Amino acid sequence: MSGDGTRGDAALSQVLLAAGDLAPDRPDPDTLFDAVRPLLESADVVFGQLETTFADKGLRMPQARHAVLAKPEGAYALARAGFDVISCAGNHCLDWGSEALLESIGHLRAAGIDVVGAGKNIAEARAPVYRQLPDGTKIAFLAYSSILPMGYWAEANRPGCAPMRAHTLYEQIEHDQPGTPARIHTYAHKEDLDALRADIAAAKANADLVFVSLHWGIHFVRATIADYQREVARAAVEAGADAILGHHAHILKGVEIVAGRPVLYSLCNFATDLRMDPEHAARKSFKEIQKLAPDWVPDFDSLYNFPPDSRMSALARFDIASGRIVETSLLPLWIDRDAVPRVLAPDDERFGKVLEYLRAVTREAELNASFQVRGDRVVVGVAA
Repeated sequence: MSGDGTRGDAALSQVLLAAGDLAPDRPDPDTLFDAVRPLLESADVVFGQLETTFADKGLRMPQARHAVLAKPEGAYALARAGFDVISCAGNHCLDWGSEALLESIGHLRAAGIDVVGAGKNIAEARAPVYRQLPDGTKIAFLAYSSILPMGYWAEANRPGCAPMRAHTLYEQIEHDQPGTPARIHTYAHKEDLDALRADIAAAKANADLVFVSLHWGIHFVRATIADYQREVARAAVEAGADAILGHHAHILKGVEIVAGRPVLYSLCNFATDLRMDPEHAARKSFKEIQKLAPDWVPDFDSLYNFPPDSRMSALARFDIASGRIVETSLLPLWIDRDAVPRVLAPDDERFGKVLEYLRAVTREAELNASFQVRGDRVVVGVAA
């Protein structure tokens, strides 16, 4: 075993699995998990990020760009699939209004799932969720969103999610050349960052390990990590976070080891139904997003309308023993037109494709993680 939480002998450990984005939206949501249910059920704790709302009705907010109101049965399907903790901190949390958000949280809790990152007010949204492993290790989960339509963050008297906002500045590089591309700078919202630090420190005082989920980053753009993400990651680790789980980008991003703690900048999607029709594909709002991934061609017969790179995904695995992470690894996934995630065997050529993609985007973003195949998983370490 090693003390940096990235590599070690995991033979006697307990397992926490962390999935990417979730959005079940089909008549029988259980079928979305048919290929991964045994794996999820074998873990001690399973975490995921919700990208939809489970409610019977709602009023679509005018600032919602793509909103799906899914049937409440989806919440119970997540529980049957093996999920224990779900983050609702994201840019879709209030797409259908506060009553729908609270109904969705209610269904998840009724199904036996703990909800983190959103609630009836900011105190509830920032409250950690605790889970205890069989060996007594206590784990805290916190979740925040940097991707925030106006008014989606919770306040003292307003439902929403826990915010980790960021500011953007555009610097003109050549001042004598109007219209030339600008340099983009981002930095964290000070009050949100201070609150995140305080939340992590308080959770760490009551738990052995703290996992922080962040809905952040630049969607669909290969490899690029925004400045504020690195700033927030370092602040979170300094405050006591043991691992950071990135969501929202809908493609895999690179991995970084910060002071021995893994930062997974994006886990891509996991179980996400996304249909598209010609009307949606013709909208200006979609065409603007499509420019971020020029090879994205809508497929009106597919349940998984994302760019080609979104076929490659991964499930994060953390082997835990005696109150610490002894190994961090990734299980490569492939998602076809049916939107069902499938774990890849090492002898599948797609396994190698996902692995090479992870290595490439980590290198392109100048991050320091290394990846080594060990059995059926890819172990995360620090590049020499």
